[in-house]
Order: sequence, then C-alpha cells, then structure tokens
Amino acid sequence: MSYHFFAMMSRMKYIRRWGLMRNTEEENLSEHCLEVAMLAHALCAIRNERLGGSLDCDRAAVLGMYHDATEIITGDLPTPIKYFDENLRSAYAKAEESAQKKLVDMLPDYLKGEFASFIIPDDEDAELWKIVKAADKLSALIKCMNECALGNRDFEKARLSTEKTVDGLGMPEVKIFMEEFMPSFGLTIDEQA
Repeated sequence: MSYHFFAMMSRMKYIRRWGLMRNTEEENLSEHCLEVAMLAHALCAIRNERLGGSLDCDRAAVLGMYHDATEIITGDLPTPIKYFDENLRSAYAKAEESAQKKLVDMLPDYLKGEFASFIIPDDEDAELWKIVKAADKLSALIKCMNECALGNRDFEKARLSTEKTVDGLGMPEVKIFMEEFMPSFGLTIDEQA
C-alpha cells in the first residue's frame, strides 16, 4: 500500500502566501514553515535559558514545521478574508479541522499517533502552540519589514499592524527576540558579517 502524506507535504512549496498583496519577493508555505520552526525553537530557547523555562524546544520546532500544513488542502486564505465575519471564521475552522484529519489519514496506522500530535493542536501542547503562534507573527513581521525595505509600500500598513500584534503578545521571550535579534533583519549581509 502507498501513503500520500509526505508527497502532500512536499506540495508546501506550491502554496503562495500573501495572496492579496503585491509581493516584491514571493514567499511560499514551505519557506514560511521553516522560518516559523526556527523562530519557535529560538523563542523556547530564550524562555528556557533567560527566563527559567523548561519547554521542549525541539518539539516547538516540529510544531512550527507543520503549523500551516492544512493550507496544502485549504490554500492560504488571506487574513482579512479569514476573519471577515464569524460565519467565514467558523467555516474556515471547520475546513481546517477536516484538512487536519485528511492529512493524518494519509499516514499508515503506525505513524498516525506521532504525526497527529503535530498537525492537530491539543491542550497538552498549549504553551508550545502559543510559542508557535508568536513565531508565526514574528515571521509575518520579518516579511513585512523585508518588503518595506525593498520599497514596497503595500506592506506598510501590514507591518504596523503586525508590530502592534507582536507588541501586544506580552511574552517576555518575544520582547527579548525583538530587542536582540530583530534589528539585524534590517541590515545588509555585509553589515551582519
């Protein structure tokens, strides 16, 4: 028997993000999920090393890798549409749940338990999912900053809105990341070296 899960995951590279925006640099879902995984790992490490936490950084990274996997099936529905009204929000949540189950069903029984825990959020990982959501917002902010640095004014409002969202998270590890790491994203490679 043949299973389709990993072939489906490889399609992340075909899902374009920021569909309503004029992009100077296109971003696909695969790139985004890698960045979120790295950022989630970093946020956990900051919490553990600087704030006395004890989160599983590796698990946070893997959750980040799969956090938007359902978009392979649903597509990347732009935020203004996804949250336009309660009916749309509810319908999209149902579509995501259906896509989560469909993805897990693409695995053999002996792997379903392992991978379901990365695709279907549960209360056991609530704190890690909070970290992944923060990493997702940081990734969006990085995208907006990059586009604005390239002169793309279409991202100015999104950058301001995302900065406000990130500031409002109230997470000390995010504040530390913003102070210690985010300024480098505005530098050239020569300035970073």
